[in-house]
Amino acid sequence: MAVQKLRSGFINRIARLIDFRIEERMRDTVRDLNHRVNELEHATADHRRRLDAAESGLEHARGDLLWTRAELDRIIPHIAAQEAQLETLRESMVLTPRADSAEIAESRSLIEEIQRQHAQIRVRLAGIARYEDRLRRLEDNRLAPSAQ
Repeated sequence: MAVQKLRSGFINRIARLIDFRIEERMRDTVRDLNHRVNELEHATADHRRRLDAAESGLEHARGDLLWTRAELDRIIPHIAAQEAQLETLRESMVLTPRADSAEIAESRSLIEEIQRQHAQIRVRLAGIARYEDRLRRLEDNRLAPSAQ
């Protein structure tokens, strides 16, 4: 029994010595691993925050894209109608016969004559307006003394 007790004590001492050595070596490793785990947790939290911000921005961009698509769908028929009008105008310009310089000169002289006649008409209308104004004032003067 004494040998067994001695053996048991010796084994316990060796086990504690081995445990102490293992614990000593593992303490630095565990500390490094704990430090690394903390860094990874912080990085994960940062990544989650950035991912949430990116998803929020993506939702905003989706909303803008839907609005833009709706506006595009609304505008396309108007643009198509304007393109049709432009094509009709282009075709009518092609169908217009070319004029020679004599016809252009004659057209210009007609336009100048029309402008001259319009100027004369404006002068005559201005004269008529002044004449009517004078008549109105004379009538007002005649009616004014008799009204008193």
